[in-house]
Amino acid sequence: MGSLFDSYHSVAYDEMFAGDGAPHPHTKALFDALQLLSNADLEERVRVLHRSLRDQGITFSHAGQEWIFPLDLIPRLIPAAEWELIEAGVIQRVRALEAFLADIYGARTVLADGIVPQAVIASSTNFYRSAAGLEPANGVRVHIAGIDLIRDGEGVLRVLEDNVRVPSGISYVVENRRTMARVFPGLFLEQRVQPVAGHVALLFAALRCSAPAGVDDPTVVLLTPGIYNSAYFEHAFLARKMGIELVEGRDLFCRENVLYMRTTSGERRVHVLYRRVDDDYLDPVHFRSESVVGCPGVLNAARAGNVTIANAVGNGVADDKLIYTFVPALIEYYLGEHPLLPNVPTYRFDDPDVLADCIARIDQLVFKPVDGSGGYGLLIGPQANDEEIAKTRADVLANPRGWIAQEVVMLSTSPSLDGERLAPRHVDLRPFAINDGGTVRVLPGGLTRVALREGSLIVNSSQGGGSKDTWVLTSRPARFPEPDPLAPMPTPAVKASAPDLGPRSDQPQQQQQDGAPC
Repeated sequence: MGSLFDSYHSVAYDEMFAGDGAPHPHTKALFDALQLLSNADLEERVRVLHRSLRDQGITFSHAGQEWIFPLDLIPRLIPAAEWELIEAGVIQRVRALEAFLADIYGARTVLADGIVPQAVIASSTNFYRSAAGLEPANGVRVHIAGIDLIRDGEGVLRVLEDNVRVPSGISYVVENRRTMARVFPGLFLEQRVQPVAGHVALLFAALRCSAPAGVDDPTVVLLTPGIYNSAYFEHAFLARKMGIELVEGRDLFCRENVLYMRTTSGERRVHVLYRRVDDDYLDPVHFRSESVVGCPGVLNAARAGNVTIANAVGNGVADDKLIYTFVPALIEYYLGEHPLLPNVPTYRFDDPDVLADCIARIDQLVFKPVDGSGGYGLLIGPQANDEEIAKTRADVLANPRGWIAQEVVMLSTSPSLDGERLAPRHVDLRPFAINDGGTVRVLPGGLTRVALREGSLIVNSSQGGGSKDTWVLTSRPARFPEPDPLAPMPTPAVKASAPDLGPRSDQPQQQQQDGAPC
């Protein structure tokens, strides 16, 4: 191998190299191109990448500070045949989760038939009885989903987590591609990569298709908790690209079960609320009464059929990691199909013998709180100290329902820049699926997250992770530069109803572009 790959050795399945050290067939062209880079070439591309990230303002918020979201120089490549499996598996999973959510907030046959115990649903902190009987206009509850995938040591793709409540990251997919097209323009063309520029347009079309019946030209807005939210960059990016208003709770009000927003030209009715606010803070009438980032009465407006909330209220129960253990059974129950993408081997603690066995092996397993996110609260047994193990053991024994355990899966690695060399770093993949009520589409690529710290298995940005551009290869020539199908248009300013004091939680409509027919 050339100088960039000197001393490169992975202890896990590697996305670039096979077990014999040779590049995989679909990565050989990338490997050959990287071999030709001199140190000066590498330094110049790093400068272009960093300058592009700064110019685009690609950030995330953590601990009250704005940080540039790290983008690694080396893309991750996925061959067309493997993408077909990912696409089919994600679609299958989203269809099953859609059916599950409709069922538990409706007929509840999955409980009556004993597929999922009723106690599991009733004890989930993300199951909301107030969402029962709330029927979306086009039957869609999961308008956008992010399904986290990992590859195990045998090269098998597995589902690690489902995100159907408020999935984030699609903006980074689009911006990462813009950046990498500048860093490696020639390589991008040669590799024949499927484009991602249309991702936001597909999301916007799906939101328009979700409007209440009889609304031909719906007003769509994006509700953000505000500038202090960790994903505010994405909120602003998506609103700008879709040509819709970015609003906060104080910009909205309900009257007679109809949702309106305040603008400088007067009030305007809202038909679709793409909310990036958690359920607990969405409506102080039904949830946390102290919330100032939601809108009082919006759930009643949705129940009356006057506004669509995307994603639907109550979806978080499907994100519960205990429900995750039932998803393979849900696929068979609702679809009559065998799961295309298996779960990571996971244990739940409703059986005392399973609990005892997992506690005895606590230093060999991964323990996760069922409502955890961001990589917080989990215990990776082989990497934990005695104090961490003792605390987790006590927490699990005090609340077995609140935890699952999983076998340690050595996430696959991908070459990542470490100084002047490439080193293996662990990665996962979050493909995004869009459901417009007629078709579930998986957007080519997705967000590859990378653990930039050597040996780390935690890819979350808040814990030192970054991202990679994900290139899904195709036999068709790449389109370059990728078009930007949604250009922002002039817009009247939203009228604030109170001074901007900022949200307490960390957690007028432009003329909208024509969407795809619903």
